[in-house]
Amino acid sequence: MTMNKQNNEHNPVPNFYRASAQDFKKIPGNPIAYWVSDRVRKIFAEGKPLGEIAEVRKGMVTAQNNVYVRNWYELNIKNNGLDRYFSREEAKESQKKWFSYLKGGGYRKFYGNKLEVLNWENDGKQLQTKMHPTENRVWATNFNLEYIFKPNINWGAVTSSEFSARISLGGELFDAGGSACFPMTKDSEIILGFLNSKVSNALLNSLNPTLNFQAGNIGNLPVEWTNVKGIAQQLINLSRTDWDSYEISWDFQNLPLLEESYRRSTFAATYSALREHWKDITLEMQRLEEENNRLFIEAYGLEEELASEVPLQEITLTCNPYYRYGKAAAVQTGFPEDGDLEKRLRNDTVREFLSYAVGCMMGRYSLDHPGLILANAGEGLGAYWQCVGIGENEARFVPDKDGIIPLLDDEWLADDIVARTREFVSAAFGAEHLQENMRFIEEALGKDLRKYFLTDFYKEHLQTYKKHPIYWLVQSPRKGFSCLIYLHRYTRDTMNVVLNRYLRDYQNKLHHHINHLRHTETSAATPREKAAAIKETERLQKVLHECEEWERKTILPLAQARVDLDLDDGVKVNYQKLGKALAPIAGMGKEE
Repeated sequence: MTMNKQNNEHNPVPNFYRASAQDFKKIPGNPIAYWVSDRVRKIFAEGKPLGEIAEVRKGMVTAQNNVYVRNWYELNIKNNGLDRYFSREEAKESQKKWFSYLKGGGYRKFYGNKLEVLNWENDGKQLQTKMHPTENRVWATNFNLEYIFKPNINWGAVTSSEFSARISLGGELFDAGGSACFPMTKDSEIILGFLNSKVSNALLNSLNPTLNFQAGNIGNLPVEWTNVKGIAQQLINLSRTDWDSYEISWDFQNLPLLEESYRRSTFAATYSALREHWKDITLEMQRLEEENNRLFIEAYGLEEELASEVPLQEITLTCNPYYRYGKAAAVQTGFPEDGDLEKRLRNDTVREFLSYAVGCMMGRYSLDHPGLILANAGEGLGAYWQCVGIGENEARFVPDKDGIIPLLDDEWLADDIVARTREFVSAAFGAEHLQENMRFIEEALGKDLRKYFLTDFYKEHLQTYKKHPIYWLVQSPRKGFSCLIYLHRYTRDTMNVVLNRYLRDYQNKLHHHINHLRHTETSAATPREKAAAIKETERLQKVLHECEEWERKTILPLAQARVDLDLDDGVKVNYQKLGKALAPIAGMGKEE
């Protein structure tokens, strides 16, 4: 909120204000908001509080999120009621266990931040009855049973940025970190437009200048009605399309790069077409948000205090690099070119393409069918072909037969990840431009593709999936052997397959290559060739020794144990069951 102009005129001393104690009483909660104008005080004194037209509720406190809350992608998709049931009765009758759970999240407007699910099996019986360990009460609190699963507008209670709100069309529960309001009319879009406006943020700053937005603060906001329903609906649609364009969304259908509307002859040309589209929708979102602001500013009579402009970094689309990377735009209008941001966005888009490629290798996704394919525990290729509705001979790209992909320093094994990536690029963009497309990928990555998979891929997968990976890196302690397995295709025999079909095959090939190098040592034409053969022999002997020790101490016992995983336990619990067979994840055991 801008400073009180009248105060400035009567108080020539900079940053010195005069205000009556009675003026503070006009603002709910009597905050010492000395900087606000007479107009703002009048708005609070005469306006109708939001809480009178939309019930505002603080969300649930489970008291044990590690027990009751998961990320949706950790679980069997068939047990997930992902915003599909719109009453307690429907949810109970579905016999699902996990239901969408709004927890607030970071700064994002209109739609998104939908990642978590809550164990609400049998109408949340366990949550509603489990007693506190030391007190005579149910441990969880704030169920708000009359509001759960209903359409709402929700927000993060704590943020590091400005206030932002998102719409839920229903089918979700909500957490204390993601409180919500429930409009009593069908004009949710107008309330959402108001909450995401410059007016709302300015008024909230008067009520509570911190970045902790309590339900009471939101309920006390004075509402002036103006018809922005159509504008807000367009903003919701743009935000939802953007959210669902990334595989972290449970409504993800296909990679935008592979949609026909952007398809060109090469990967580079396709990316350029998609990039232009992203610029257009970012600018359209900016235009709509500024129009939304203008209408509310006029409705509140705050033309002299607030501006309608929205900087690019506040256009909360993931495809907008100014928001994604948190950098202020150099100018207010248009889409200024920023070489560093463009390079980062191209880099990340290629990495997202490679993540999708691995998903297709694993059978999680398919070039022949939209959305999730294999996403339930223990599913194999039989379920894959049944879902996509075609035979193997008709498929553009065939997933791996066992859901195990080796990541090694060379093409030692048949289904090597780099070789399979080349197959995928050829299937996705055509074989005629394969070499050109591979160059574009490596230039965007800034490194050789094999080096990327060996050094970067898993780190980025952990970042994308919030340290709850769905592809697990089976890796020896010194990284002599590595392969990816897919959590949802894991069976009790997976480690046995890793042992016999991959690790031992790799060791046999190491033996043969070491023997070949020893022959080269004795027959080398030059001292340089001999020295190189000796050096490589020593390196591979170390790798072989490590693999043999790791097999004996770790992989063989796990293969013999035939360890069961229960996806309902979540990644943190299940990851520990395979122990030292997996690459360590920093902070895996810590509470979130």
